[in-house]
Amino acid sequence: MATYSNHELVQLGDTDEIVLDPGEDVRGLKVMDSEGDNLGKVHDLLIDQAENKVRALVVTHGHLLERKTSVIPVEAITSITAEYVRIDEGKQKVAGSPQYDPALVYDEFYYGDIYGYYGYSPYWYDDYVYPAYPYYA
Repeated sequence: MATYSNHELVQLGDTDEIVLDPGEDVRGLKVMDSEGDNLGKVHDLLIDQAENKVRALVVTHGHLLERKTSVIPVEAITSITAEYVRIDEGKQKVAGSPQYDPALVYDEFYYGDIYGYYGYSPYWYDDYVYPAYPYYA
């Protein structure tokens, strides 16, 4: 087990922080699932300012009348191109994911549920290793 870091995750767009190389900014890119289907778009990035790391994508997906915003941990990213971010999850998995709630930025259980839903260890666990991603193609 581990101690929760209690680092607030904030949307990059709500800060003065920038992506140093604009070519590596994935906001606005399509999100493709493991089958190559378009899920939606990267709305923003959740960043841990204390660690200076991106922890998750904030993704808007669904149909016009049924839009949903979800959090997808960066561990799910398998590749990034100039047009899209590919994740290792399917459309149905993302559709059933917990909805993003910015009011829960300090809630260990909220983020624990998200990481658990996707099958990843939360970033505050002792055995957590930050992924070597993204791989740009």
